[in-house]
Amino acid sequence: MTLQSMTGFARSEGTSGRYRWAWELRSVNGKGLDVRLRLPTGLETLETALREIAGEHLSRGNIQAGLTLAIAENRLEAVINRDALAAVLALKKELGDVVDDKPLSFDTLLTIRGLVDFREAEDDAEAQASRNGDVLAGFAAAAEKLKNMREREGASLFAILSGHINRIEQLVDIIENDPSRQPEQIAARLAQQIALIGDGLHGLDRDRLHAEAALIATKADLREEIDRLRAHVQASRELLENGGPVGRKLDFLAQEFNRESNTICSKSNASAVTAAGIELKVVIDQFREQVQNLE
Repeated sequence: MTLQSMTGFARSEGTSGRYRWAWELRSVNGKGLDVRLRLPTGLETLETALREIAGEHLSRGNIQAGLTLAIAENRLEAVINRDALAAVLALKKELGDVVDDKPLSFDTLLTIRGLVDFREAEDDAEAQASRNGDVLAGFAAAAEKLKNMREREGASLFAILSGHINRIEQLVDIIENDPSRQPEQIAARLAQQIALIGDGLHGLDRDRLHAEAALIATKADLREEIDRLRAHVQASRELLENGGPVGRKLDFLAQEFNRESNTICSKSNASAVTAAGIELKVVIDQFREQVQNLE
């Protein structure tokens, strides 16, 4: 499966009978899949089918989908207000002895306000079903285009995120291989500190002092943090390679990366390790920022 970004745009248009339609879809980041539809009056019944189609192509993101529908061929029909016609005829009959009793002409009837109205002819059920089917197919085509655009963006994100992961691994190597972490360096530094403390505090039990120093050295060791960072690096690479909707999982790993880097900075007793830890935090922030765009 390929990666998808959550940002994109797509358009699809076509004709169906005497109608011309056009879909525009826009996608931005979101916690889940949220499809917001703008449909012309009378097409609200398509909402359920449209959401199902969107779910077949996309799994995450805020989607705004707008449909414009225009009539390319007008068909008018005349509608007679029969109550008004009956009233006119009754009035003519009532006034037959004072007005001309000849039959009303068609032209005269058309001039009577409210008697005849002209409106757009409604399509029959078969024509409406055909139009709705074409509109749904057009939405599916637009959703596929949107998916393709998001996958192209996803490919770019793959390269960026892979670069961040590689840099995280390099910094972990720097931290692990720093001379300050070598046993002889740790021993020499502790011996020096114990000697300084012992010279000023003759009443202290040296065995107890050595035990406390060993405990401090154990707590300051970065082995566990380094091992967890390497495990997170491996897990992140596997998620990127497998693809699909992995944004949430990578966001969780970014939080774990940050937790380990904070611990390293707090435990560090060497300037080189501290500098690498600070850069590690910067790269992790960049990594997490880009992960927010992934489906």
